[in-house]
Amino acid sequence: MARTNEIDEGFYSRQLYVLGHEAMHRMGRAEVLIAGMKGLGVEIAKNVILSGVKSVTVQDEGQAEWSDLSSQFFLKEDDLGQNRATGSLPQLSALNPHVLVSAHTGPLNEDLLQKYQVVVLTDSSLDDQKRFGDFCHTRGIKFIVTDTKGLCGQLFCDFGEEFEVLDQDGEMPASLMIDRITKDNPGVVICADDQKHGLFDGSKVIFSEVQGMTELNSIGPVEIKVCGQHSFSICDTSSFSEYERGGVVTEVKQPLVLNFKPLSEAVNDHQLLIMNDYGKIARHNTLHLAFQALHGFVKKEQRLPQSWSQSDADLLLNMVKELNLVAKLEEVDEAALRSFCFTARGDLAPMNAFFGGLAAQEVIKACSGKFTPLQQWLYFDALECLPEDGGCLKESLFSPKGTRYDAQIVVFGSEFQQKLLRQKYFLVGAGAIGCELLKNFALIGLGAGDEGHITVTDMDFIERSNLNRQFLFRSKDIGKPKSEVAAKAVAEMNPQIKITAHQNRLDPDSEGLYDYSFFMGLDGVAAALDNVEARVYLDKRCVQHQKPMLEGGTLGSKGHTLVVVPHLTESYGPAKSSSGNAIPLCTLKNFPHRIEHTLQ
Repeated sequence: MARTNEIDEGFYSRQLYVLGHEAMHRMGRAEVLIAGMKGLGVEIAKNVILSGVKSVTVQDEGQAEWSDLSSQFFLKEDDLGQNRATGSLPQLSALNPHVLVSAHTGPLNEDLLQKYQVVVLTDSSLDDQKRFGDFCHTRGIKFIVTDTKGLCGQLFCDFGEEFEVLDQDGEMPASLMIDRITKDNPGVVICADDQKHGLFDGSKVIFSEVQGMTELNSIGPVEIKVCGQHSFSICDTSSFSEYERGGVVTEVKQPLVLNFKPLSEAVNDHQLLIMNDYGKIARHNTLHLAFQALHGFVKKEQRLPQSWSQSDADLLLNMVKELNLVAKLEEVDEAALRSFCFTARGDLAPMNAFFGGLAAQEVIKACSGKFTPLQQWLYFDALECLPEDGGCLKESLFSPKGTRYDAQIVVFGSEFQQKLLRQKYFLVGAGAIGCELLKNFALIGLGAGDEGHITVTDMDFIERSNLNRQFLFRSKDIGKPKSEVAAKAVAEMNPQIKITAHQNRLDPDSEGLYDYSFFMGLDGVAAALDNVEARVYLDKRCVQHQKPMLEGGTLGSKGHTLVVVPHLTESYGPAKSSSGNAIPLCTLKNFPHRIEHTLQ
């Protein structure tokens, strides 16, 4: 796609269902710069390269260190001391033959930035964020900043003064059957009462197949005003013919123009914080100041706060209080602020995976004009992972050990790391989510100790369409078993991991292999399945043997996760009956009037 206008439909087939050809063509013209090739930067680069932009340049001046290996999955122990961008380049280039990938090992400057349509900064200073943010804003370059520190992360977007969103949600336009239309000023359209129209004031619609009031079939998009769940008003229909019967009304998607502030202004605007957890409003407002204060701390002390250092936490708290004289937050979450400071040296693979996914999705929005972008700040934390009582805070437990897990040990301590290494886990599914889980398992050291082990099973073989999102596979692997190739790939990321690959379907026929003794030897199960029946069956087995189950799934740009813990949470449970959108049998039999009815 970097060289021709043709989209490789075999490679991008699943993504085309979500984005469509026009959006993919726009992405195929976009050149993206990603600065910083630690764990977060490589995660964004991997996702953006797979998505199919024209080119990606990865920039980093730094050399690989032990602490990078806790989340940088394309660097190996042999790369220590080498530049992170050039060390990652061979693996990144192999992800997608259609995308030109290059490395830049010099510093960031305006001359470099102006060559790109989208610029992403990771692991950057606040001064650089403001300087380059202002430069990009004035030149219409889409600008994204993201960072993770331990168990906290931030994401910022500035897509310029006037950014046009061509499709706000990616959903199919609403299509509704008409029951009747009044001859009035304004005319009111009443839809068939088996479905809510789901339209909003200002939505635009077109009419077709209307009998009687045929004038509606030939007029352009009409703006509507909602009257009720099944009705809305349109233009003056008093001079039109009398409505007789039939007709379909179809929503016409309208572009939306959004205005963004540059980071130098947006940093002082708490109204731009998008809340994603209404139980954490005070915490996320505090984190907005905490990240700013941390930049000030690093600038002054030339280092990050020491792990679990009370004196550094006191210093950061005072800096936040000073910032709050201007911000005037009603409540500063001091406990969260201290935890943020204690763990700021951490660089955690799961946090980088989460923010790397979000940031890459914003890059796709910037390039394609599809889906509504973030306006403009987002914070997320997983501070619940820390012991509620603070745990045993011996500084020696959190000091670096010269291992690949150092950036994780500074957060959780060496005893917790040993516990991770001893875990025995069963992963069912090695597709898109399975590949991501295996990568994270390898990075955190799950099952990588003498007593630990991971068993992965997947009955599928690799197809070409898998390569676009199942990043452990390459063209040479087509036709091979997914589980075997995935297991081999993560063993290269972390040679210490103990992993066995199976090609078995998980169902009653495999209970001879996955029996009582197998399940009782596990610490937990992860489900990366693509159908409800298999999830229900695996959940039943986990309940039976009282084992925790971690479950997740995606559908287009939507996704979900579920954590099932015996005696603590609800289980996945039997297959639930479908929602209120179920189609009544009488409608199917006597009056099938929608595409879904025909399919049913």
